[in-house]
Amino acid sequence: MTDAVPPTVADVFVRTETLAGRPAPKLRRASLLGALFGDAATAAASLLIGAMLLVAVPKLLAWGVLNGVWSGDGEACTGVGACWAFLREKHPQILFGIYPPAEQWRPVLVVAVFLALALWSLPPRNWTRATLAAWFVGALAALVLMGGGLFGLEAVPTSDWGGLPMTLLLTVASLGLGFPLAVVLALGRQSTLPVTRVVCVTIIEVVRGLPLLSILFVASIMLPLMLPDGVTVDKLLRAIVALTVFSAAYIAEVLRGGLQALPPGQTEAARALGLNWLQTTWLIVLPQALGKVIPPLTNTVVVIVKNTSLVLVVGLFDLLSSGRAALADPAWPAPYAETYLFIALIYFVICFGISRYALWLERRMSFGAAR
Repeated sequence: MTDAVPPTVADVFVRTETLAGRPAPKLRRASLLGALFGDAATAAASLLIGAMLLVAVPKLLAWGVLNGVWSGDGEACTGVGACWAFLREKHPQILFGIYPPAEQWRPVLVVAVFLALALWSLPPRNWTRATLAAWFVGALAALVLMGGGLFGLEAVPTSDWGGLPMTLLLTVASLGLGFPLAVVLALGRQSTLPVTRVVCVTIIEVVRGLPLLSILFVASIMLPLMLPDGVTVDKLLRAIVALTVFSAAYIAEVLRGGLQALPPGQTEAARALGLNWLQTTWLIVLPQALGKVIPPLTNTVVVIVKNTSLVLVVGLFDLLSSGRAALADPAWPAPYAETYLFIALIYFVICFGISRYALWLERRMSFGAAR
């Protein structure tokens, strides 16, 4: 009697017949009614929100539209409706602070320059060295326009700057200077050299462990005390340095997550091709790491935009501070709600635009799972 021959791997795991094709599963779309009243908890929440809207919306319409004051002076605002006439009168001061009214065309031009550069930089095909140079020239042009003293422009001290141009200047400067520093810190934290790693970790953890308000306070109060007599540092420069260090520490941690998510086979393949460390980092590692951290990086950028409202500690007037200063006019009944709604709308447009662009960019680069 002969022994039975055991089956081979091919006999067990290799399919010999062709499977019949199956139709793709149907896409299930939840109806609006099912989404609002799918279960008891959802139905209760929907009814509660609907009741709140029925109560709030008519009152808001009456306050903002029906009883709103659209023209006139402070005496026309009785407090029954929204005082939109205040925004009509004070919007230059809210948008540009106490900048000389005769020279307010200069901050308008600064805002236009930053807007044009931002729109030009949106398509990835424009991510070139020429675009980087354009941002550098645009930032210098913005400083010259705001400060004056050159090309026949009237000199305006930084203490008179304010409003939306100040917010944009602080955002562009802190991100433009903080991002390269963040790359250095993130790479240094991943370094195999003990001294480099310890220094980078110390900087990141110390800055992240302090609130931005305390860093601005140190830059405003403590820094002048440490300098020799007769040496002063402009308030705008102090704020830019504080925001730059703060943004660099947080962005560095975001980039570290992208560096750790990168498979080691990428760097190994680059070394096998003969690329040195700089080429590997610039051409292979950083592009993939940045692509993997677009959502948290966007969140950090949005937070930095909103954190510029804290520069009042240094004595600068950003958009929010300029709005508060406009409310101090005794000729008007201090319409706080209308002013803060106007400022909130500007911040929302900026931050929402950044978020939507980042979402489009993430989908275009096709990194991560589809959402």
